[in-house]
Amino acid sequence: MWRSVRQKGDTKTVRSRRSLKLPRRCVDALRTLREEQEKAGTEAGLVFCTSKGTPMSAGNVRRDVRKIIEKAGLRGTDWTPREMRHSFVSLLSDPGAPIEDISHLVGHRNTVVTETV
Repeated sequence: MWRSVRQKGDTKTVRSRRSLKLPRRCVDALRTLREEQEKAGTEAGLVFCTSKGTPMSAGNVRRDVRKIIEKAGLRGTDWTPREMRHSFVSLLSDPGAPIEDISHLVGHRNTVVTETV
C-alpha cells in the first residue's frame, strides 16, 4: 500500500498483535494521560483518543504524526507511520543487523516477510 492508505479496516490479526514491556517513564506518562482524560470526562478506555473521547481515525494519527515530524525539522508531508517503520528496518539492515533480529523487532513471524518487504 502506498503511503499507508487502507481501504478495508484492521490489518492486524489476533496472532499478529504484539505486546511490549514499557519503561517506567512511559507507564507513568500513560497513567497521567488516563487521569487527565478522566478529569476531562473523555476517558473511553482508549490510550489515545480525540478530545471528545472517540477513537482516532487514521487521518487524526497522520495529522498528529505530521506535526511531530515538523517539530523535528523535517517535512511532515514526506513521512507516514508506515514509511517510518520501513525506514527503521532499512536503518537496521544497513549496518548489518541480523535479519532474524530485525524480523523479531518488527513483529514478523519469520524472516520471509522482512526480506520481501
